[in-house]
Amino acid sequence: MPFARRHLMQFAAAALATLAFGAAAQSYPTKPVTLLVPYPAGGLSDNIARKVNVPLAQALGQPTIVDNLGGASGSIAAQKVLHAPSDGYLVYQGSPNELILAPLAVPSIKYKSEDFRQVHRIALAPMAIFARAGLPVANADELVAYAAKVAKEGKPLTYASVGVGSFYHLLGAKMSKDLGIEMSHVPYKGAADAFRDLAGNQVDIFITPYGLAQTEFIKQGKLKAVAVLTPQRQRLLPDTPSTTESKALKNFTAEIGTGYFVKRDTPEPIVQALHKGLQKVLTDTQLRAGLFAMGQEVSPAQTLAEADRSYKDEIAAYRAIAKAIGLQPGQ
Repeated sequence: MPFARRHLMQFAAAALATLAFGAAAQSYPTKPVTLLVPYPAGGLSDNIARKVNVPLAQALGQPTIVDNLGGASGSIAAQKVLHAPSDGYLVYQGSPNELILAPLAVPSIKYKSEDFRQVHRIALAPMAIFARAGLPVANADELVAYAAKVAKEGKPLTYASVGVGSFYHLLGAKMSKDLGIEMSHVPYKGAADAFRDLAGNQVDIFITPYGLAQTEFIKQGKLKAVAVLTPQRQRLLPDTPSTTESKALKNFTAEIGTGYFVKRDTPEPIVQALHKGLQKVLTDTQLRAGLFAMGQEVSPAQTLAEADRSYKDEIAAYRAIAKAIGLQPGQ
């Protein structure tokens, strides 16, 4: 076959494939969409996904499936999304934990935060410092005093996280550095595992978002809330003081958001369809009530540009925190 003819046929085939993919993007979705949760079932992330999937299925007109794939600070699930086609049928439910911090802390992770695009944030999570029931502290200042005491005795306070490089790891490390008190990091695959060991007195504290399940554990005496990390007391823990009410941790505040992400090169019509569906989800009264009950604050509506800009702002902010505590890959 002459070179010119072969080249023309290759060009035509590529053009037809592009047109076919474009048509598929315009008609998206035509089959079930999977929400990939980077933690085991039973934790807060899983519960959020199972509040979202039903109204999202109604908005998209196709079933929405929740798939749990925990491990490696959420990077296993993130890699699965990046290795999948850019067709919008595998959507990552994540946060700065997995997409910004994990690549900074885990040497084996090769993806970059910029490989993903945020379609819409779904919720913001207030956070608290939880402690095992047997820890002899009742507030932030008592916690700091106890941490200093056991560190001097050569038995540093242990703090749980959902993985090396996770936001919860950084918060524990930042608290340790700011106070000048040695503390020991204990990573878990997910929040459910961390809370199980906290309730079993296997780890001392866990700085994390929370929901009704944790408030029930407190009522049952299985764990205690030492302080909340918002400037004001929180509605699910009205009797728990804020860190801002303490002397030692008065500037120690934090919150974290959960959003939905696709590969950066996902075609715009697909991203727009997902975005439209998620905006509709945010108006669902059952979803809002469910998130509220879990202690989550429902995200305000975002345009696609706002969602992308807020993600880029988070990348800059979290990288600054990691730099401040000297986070190194493999730490």
